[in-house]
Amino acid sequence: MSNQYETVFIMTPVLSEEQMKETVSKFRDYLKERGAEIVFEDNWGMRKLAYPIQKKSTGFYHLIEFKAEGGIIRDYEVAFKRDERILRFLTVKLDKHSIAYNEKKRKKASEEVES
Repeated sequence: MSNQYETVFIMTPVLSEEQMKETVSKFRDYLKERGAEIVFEDNWGMRKLAYPIQKKSTGFYHLIEFKAEGGIIRDYEVAFKRDERILRFLTVKLDKHSIAYNEKKRKKASEEVES
């Protein structure tokens, strides 16, 4: 049975637009190749960090929400650790309340765009 997860990762600010997109697609493709279903994706853009990481004060934030077997998460996180373009990442398993909250939030955002 698959679970629903959410990963937020921060990429180093020295990347070009092209390198940033390439990094994002690397992790998206990693999931798809292992049978994960991408539920939602959001590019939060350049944000100021709460504290410096590797002497950087900003980073590109990206969120991927997906459904996958729990077994792929460990290797997915190892891929983040091995990539020097990634400053930080966090993967969270979503419970039914979090899933409902995210869906409600997305529905509300799409309604605001339409009006």
